[in-house]
Amino acid sequence: MDRFDRPRRALAVVLAGLAGYVDATGFLSAGGYFTSFMSGNTTRLGVNLARDPAVALVPAALIAGFVAGVTLGALAAERWPVRRKTAVMALVLALLVVAALAHGRWLAIFLAASVVAMGALNNVFRRNGEVAIGITYMTGALVRFGQGLAARLTGKSAEARPGAGSLWLGLATGAVCGALAFTRWPTAAAWIAAGCAAVMLVTANTIERRIPQPPS
Repeated sequence: MDRFDRPRRALAVVLAGLAGYVDATGFLSAGGYFTSFMSGNTTRLGVNLARDPAVALVPAALIAGFVAGVTLGALAAERWPVRRKTAVMALVLALLVVAALAHGRWLAIFLAASVVAMGALNNVFRRNGEVAIGITYMTGALVRFGQGLAARLTGKSAEARPGAGSLWLGLATGAVCGALAFTRWPTAAAWIAAGCAAVMLVTANTIERRIPQPPS
């Protein structure tokens, strides 16, 4: 995270907020399942398999959809390597529009489009063919932030890796906004996510056109 320039770091934080927003709306729609937090779905899968195998299909399908989204996002990034952020965000936007159209009518389609979009989102930042910044999962980011704090406290480093902490804060803020939007404007909540993705698509395209890409 801290290796990227300021515009790309800001984009990553806002995209983490989008992930938190979509995760919160998906969680509330699905009654406790996630569209971006696959660790939580994996735990739900294990619990369901142990207690009620019949409902284990839901988290299993969400995990499979997330993996499919990661795959689609990676293919888009490989197809347009010079404009990979723009290409991936275009894919994410299209999927979130599908989710918004399905919201309130077809829950399965809403969840499927949302989870595939969140999987694809992790391909916005790539280096050497691998994810450079995990947008939808924060455990690793918090670990790096804590390690940076430890290094600072022991005098081994002057840096506390603030970028990792800002990613978590972005995700948490997005989750709060998603829950509020779903509660107050349930019919518009999914369209707000799509609108944010559209803004981020324009932002990603502007960054890639005007600011040189860091070495991969």
